[in-house]
Parts: sequence; structure tokens; C-alpha cells
Amino acid sequence: MGLMFWLRRFFVVFCIAFVVIASAHLLRGHDVMSSLSESLLWAMISANIFTASRIHQSRKGIHCALCNDIPGTQKT
Repeated sequence: MGLMFWLRRFFVVFCIAFVVIASAHLLRGHDVMSSLSESLLWAMISANIFTASRIHQSRKGIHCALCNDIPGTQKT
């Protein structure tokens, strides 16, 4: 799993987290600019934590049923 794999995973998680957090803020009635800025911050934090933990688990060979990204553990 190279750099592009982890960058792609980071941006997927970042986009999903950003949309979910921004939607929650907007549904609560916060103004758009504060919702977007806070969502940007928390999406970045969430994506960093998720990606770093997956890299750590991948290096240790810990299987993730949701991610299924460890070679040899994928179902065919």
C-alpha cells in the first residue's frame, strides 16, 4: 500500500466527515461560514486520526473488517 492509497483514503474520509459535520452544523441553525470553517477543522482532525490509526494497524497486521485493506485477508 503506497502513498497514493493512503492519500486517497485520507481524502475520502475527509470528504465524508466534512459533509456530515457541516450538515449537522447547518441543521442546528449555525451560520454558513462558521459551519464550514469548523467542519473543515474537525474533518481534518478526524481524517488524520483515522488514517494514522489505519497505517499503524496495517503495519502491525491487524485486520479491519470494514477497511479490508491488508493483503491476503480479502475474501474472493
